[in-house]
Amino acid sequence: MAREGMSRPATDINAFEAFYRREYRSVLGLAVVLSGSRSAGEEIAQDAFTVTYREWGRVGGLDNPGAWVRKVVANRSVSTFRRSMAEAKALLRVGRPDPAVPAVEGLEVWDEVRKLPRRQAQVVALTYLNDLPRRAVAEILGCSEETVKTHLERAKRTLAGTLGQEDDR
Repeated sequence: MAREGMSRPATDINAFEAFYRREYRSVLGLAVVLSGSRSAGEEIAQDAFTVTYREWGRVGGLDNPGAWVRKVVANRSVSTFRRSMAEAKALLRVGRPDPAVPAVEGLEVWDEVRKLPRRQAQVVALTYLNDLPRRAVAEILGCSEETVKTHLERAKRTLAGTLGQEDDR
């Protein structure tokens, strides 16, 4: 891996650029959904790719570097969303709503997903937004496929109730 102030080999840069172009849209979508804000999602996605670039010597050699960057996004989105909600609640207490904390446009379901417990929200977003199989979600989140299945079932039950829909099991 290159040290600070030294340049990376062109092959490393080219491999990272190809990875970035291939993964950016879906990683950004995941970040937006999990954070609840387009601007926060963009910041989280860029931050995750910056960390990935710094670690590219190691991450680029993984079987699935896309899973690694999504794990970074999933973890950082939770803290960003919690912080923005705490700020919004504080502003509401003093009578000023915060226009900088918009919901993902027109998607009531994602507002409800963000209210789920952290792991359930991550599992739902990775499964439905990024269209990933259980195995990939389990790899990203560092848990078993059975745990992913359990979180997904619980989330679907909760969402069916809050969105007034029948659970289609």
